[in-house]
Amino acid sequence: MARTVWDSTVGKKTVMAVSGLVMLLYLVAHMIGNLKIFFGTEEFNHYAHWLRTVGEPFMHYEWTLWLIRVVLVVAVVAHAVSAYQLSRRDIRARPSKYVHRKKRADYATRTMRWGGVILGLFIVWHILDLTTGTVHPGGFESGKPYQNVVDTFSTWYGNAVYIAAVLALGLHVRHGFWSAAQTLGAGSRTRDRALKTTANVLALLLTIGFVAVPVGVMTGVVS
Repeated sequence: MARTVWDSTVGKKTVMAVSGLVMLLYLVAHMIGNLKIFFGTEEFNHYAHWLRTVGEPFMHYEWTLWLIRVVLVVAVVAHAVSAYQLSRRDIRARPSKYVHRKKRADYATRTMRWGGVILGLFIVWHILDLTTGTVHPGGFESGKPYQNVVDTFSTWYGNAVYIAAVLALGLHVRHGFWSAAQTLGAGSRTRDRALKTTANVLALLLTIGFVAVPVGVMTGVVS
C-alpha cells in the first residue's frame, strides 16, 4: 500500500506537502532562536547550549537535537525526491510546450524549482559554515555560536549567500504553503483568501526575521 501511494502523483504531492510543513515549523522555531542574538552573547550561547540538553535527564546529551536533525534530513530528502520525480513526470506528460502559456503558473513553478536548488546548496554551505566549521571564516570556535555568527556575517560573501538564500526561502514558502494547503484539502472558496494571506505573512516574517541577523552584524547592532 505504501509503495502504491508513493508511486501515485497524489501520494508524492502529499509527501511534499507534509514534509514541507515539517520544515516550515522548524524554520519558524529556528528564526525565533536566531533572534536571541540581539539579547547578547550570554543569552545566545545559553540558548545554543540548551538545545543540546533538551529532554535531560530522560534524553541523553544532544539526543533530542540529533532526533530533530534526523527528522529534518528525512523531510528534506523526501521533499526533494518528490519534487524531482513530479517534475520529471510532468515533463514526460507534456514534452512539447503549450501554445498559450500561463505566465503566473510558469513563474511560480520556475521559482519553486530554482528556489529549491538554491536552498539545497545553501543548507550544505550553512552546515559546513556554522555546524562543522569547515568553511567558516576567521577560525571556528566550538561552543561559541555567537562569535561564529558574527564572524560569518562580517564577510561580504557570508552576507551575500545568506541573504540570497533567505529571499529564495521567502518565495518558496509563499508558493509552497499555498500548494500544500491545496494538496491536503484545506483550500476552499471561503478559505482561499485567508490561506493566501497566511502564506504571504509567513513568507514576509521569515524573510525579515532571518535577514535581521546579518543586517544586525553589518550595522554593528550585533558585534
